Amino acid sequence: MDQASGQSGSAAVIEAPRGFLSARVDEKGRLKLPAAIAEYVAALGDQRVFVTTVDGSTARIYPISVWRQNEILLEQGGDDTELKEDVAFVAYHFGADSDVDAQGRVLMPAELRRALRMEGEQVHLRCFKQRIEVTGNDVYEQRFSKAMAGLGGKVQDLEKKGLR
Repeated sequence: MDQASGQSGSAAVIEAPRGFLSARVDEKGRLKLPAAIAEYVAALGDQRVFVTTVDGSTARIYPISVWRQNEILLEQGGDDTELKEDVAFVAYHFGADSDVDAQGRVLMPAELRRALRMEGEQVHLRCFKQRIEVTGNDVYEQRFSKAMAGLGGKVQDLEKKGLR
């Protein structure tokens, strides 16, 4: 199976940790990855990451191999060229390469952490679609409230579609 996607192939499966894990961005802008996430990134073989936002509300930490795939997509022409250029512009405005250091820390770019109000704050991390999403407390609480609204009906709808 493919390491990150779980698709067929000869490489071993590397499963991302499930659930949200908490961490803190320190006064120097370093995010200490929870051990499970640091181990996941190390198992992918990427100690280099690209840290950015593409939506202006959540930071994303991409293993560099995954970001390179995004670059290919964003650089392709087509009917949505302007859309791709805009997303790439925002990603590069806020983004920067970083290494995962020996203590499992990643440097969050200064402008990114200021814009997302993550300086010295608790954040919530989850692995999703081969990236690590970093959500600040305010955005996390808003998203949690939205998810909880009408949850019973949402579950019933999904159970009809096969949720177990």
